[in-house]
Amino acid sequence: MSKGTAVITGAGQGIGKSIAERLAKDGFAVVLSDVNETVLKSAVDEFKNAGYQVSSLVSDVTKFEDQKALVQHAADTFGSVDVFVNNAGVAHVGPVIGLQEKNLDLLFKVNVYGTVYGIQAAAEQMKKQSTGGKIINACSIAGHQSFPMMGLYSATKFAVRGFTQAAAKELAKDHITVNAYCPGIVGTGMWERIDDVMTNYQGIKKGEAFKQAIESIALGRSEEPEDIANFVSFLASSDSDYMTGQSVLIDGGIVFN
Repeated sequence: MSKGTAVITGAGQGIGKSIAERLAKDGFAVVLSDVNETVLKSAVDEFKNAGYQVSSLVSDVTKFEDQKALVQHAADTFGSVDVFVNNAGVAHVGPVIGLQEKNLDLLFKVNVYGTVYGIQAAAEQMKKQSTGGKIINACSIAGHQSFPMMGLYSATKFAVRGFTQAAAKELAKDHITVNAYCPGIVGTGMWERIDDVMTNYQGIKKGEAFKQAIESIALGRSEEPEDIANFVSFLASSDSDYMTGQSVLIDGGIVFN
């Protein structure tokens, strides 16, 4: 028996795909969304081969119309939207004094506008259902503490944390919880790109920035997408019903609040 429907943005690869797979294993019908049609199709094929209840929609989180269409697609296909994961995000590495308008536009549109549009679209459907729901946002350790060369990314994640708290307070009366997960250093393509930029900027060997970052983790290893998916599984479950407005660090021990 299905636990309901979970929608995951940025689900074609990396963390989003891992979250979608875990929620599918938990018994949710899942709707995968990504702006990259190629990786999305590949992921959906894998899910179908595994026997999961899955549907998909190519969409751009920076467009409110796309977020509404995604929610409508999920409701039309599986009957409801019970969990909405605002996972899609992009990073930027570089000094504050070197930031350009195009950098600001991209990061804020994807990480902040995309999250807000997702909250709005999901909440509208969840209110209509009168059954409540769970909205789960992608924050970061950079939403708790800013780091050199990560100022812009950090600013967007502080914004996500702020919207998570405000939305949680506003939507509680509708039995909708809003929480966020805050990963640390995850061994995905995003960190490969970060390492490349740090290599050029600091004049160090390729891979050295990533190695140094790993050495700062108390548990002594980089984070795997499954580590995040395991926590999102809790946030999507009834076990987290009495939790809202929280942006929880799951970083292996880097930032301690």
